Amino acid sequence: MDATARLPLADLLPLTAGLAPGGHLALGGCDAVELAERFGTPLYVYDARTLRVQCRDYVEAFRSEYPQSTVLYASKAYLSRPLARRIAAEGLGFDAVSGGEIEVLRASGVAMETVYLHGNSKERWELDLAVEAGVGRIVIDNEEEIPLLGEAASAGGRRQGVLLRLSPGVDAHTHEKTTTGILDSKFGVPVATGAAERALAAVLEQPSLDLRGLHMHLGSPIVELEPFELGIAVMADFAAGVCRDRFGVEVREFSPGGGFAVGYAAGDPVPPPAAYARAIASAVRREWGERGLPLPHISVEPGRSIVARAGVALYQVGARKEVPGIRTYVSVNGGMADNVRPAMYGSRYEALSAERPTAAPEETVTIAGKYCESGDVLLRDARLPRLRRGELLAVPAAGAYQLSMSSNYNLSYRPAVVLVEEGQARLLRRRERASDLMALDVEPGPGDAAEAAGSSRDE
Repeated sequence: MDATARLPLADLLPLTAGLAPGGHLALGGCDAVELAERFGTPLYVYDARTLRVQCRDYVEAFRSEYPQSTVLYASKAYLSRPLARRIAAEGLGFDAVSGGEIEVLRASGVAMETVYLHGNSKERWELDLAVEAGVGRIVIDNEEEIPLLGEAASAGGRRQGVLLRLSPGVDAHTHEKTTTGILDSKFGVPVATGAAERALAAVLEQPSLDLRGLHMHLGSPIVELEPFELGIAVMADFAAGVCRDRFGVEVREFSPGGGFAVGYAAGDPVPPPAAYARAIASAVRREWGERGLPLPHISVEPGRSIVARAGVALYQVGARKEVPGIRTYVSVNGGMADNVRPAMYGSRYEALSAERPTAAPEETVTIAGKYCESGDVLLRDARLPRLRRGELLAVPAAGAYQLSMSSNYNLSYRPAVVLVEEGQARLLRRRERASDLMALDVEPGPGDAAEAAGSSRDE
């Protein structure tokens, strides 16, 4: 394999991408065409080296700029037990948003004190589970959650460490569906309305809760650095003017959130980890220092930027439909069931032929999925060589959110997942089968309705 070959979309593909001896796209030393023949398509390929480098770059960037820092992996981006173990080995903790993510993390054997539980509507059983599992921090998202968590911690015989998530009223200029730091958001306790001060008082009244500090999250993906500086200033005001001056509480820990950007399309502006680290570290030092506050430990949540570039989706080309003067559709054997982001957010992607990665573009086409929705389109106006039926198409930057947001729409089978490293491919998740689609079906008889209903938690 020629790992140094300059490929189209090289800045979006995994770090190990290159050309295999036959001229095919190679990932982690493995021929992509051979991977597709072995494991079938759609197929999600994760490159171990890219994942490792991204983890280390963030850890090193923040520790060099701000030694009292922890980097957390966003479990919602994509999570499996083997992936969690690799990420934990690089020194990262995890932010989780559900009981299911806690269970997977616990089953993977990671240290549960490195896990932070988020969520705007945590259920009581999730809080009980988090306390019982020994989750390090629970991030309180609203006022109603406080007594519920206090009861769960008391029942579990534990004084639970918590952060209070505030909404600083800062617009990070992201997509409207991923903006979370503004006043009109379901996330966080607003500072501007006085709710944050009430919530702080309520937390301090719960003897089973140990208020460690504050949290904010502005949205994702965030390309500009100024919103972090503005948000940190608001949080420092609250830490000094409310926590310290009115309640005598020291903010020992602070999370500026994350949501750092990745490149999905050629030319996307993406600050490196060091840029985020410098901006956040300098803002915390400046804003805390100007108010005479002792510097807190910070935890950051890079989100998709840890894992997105590590993943590549492989599809097989199917039908072609030419509408003269309007559009040419080229369909593939995947789509919105494995990647709903273009339909949901209007997300942009790029693609290249995995069989002819250096072939010159010949036409502009729209890559459509196979599912029964007109909105099932993966790429619009893509410049590609003329693709043949059966040809393998590669979509880079596929490592985050696609699989975690995937579905069985049209009763499709979720794709297989492989990890490639130094010429070896390891299956992380097999492709679903018809039996998996029907595994949860029940045919209750008389009197079995209650049993069939089950509960929201796996007992």
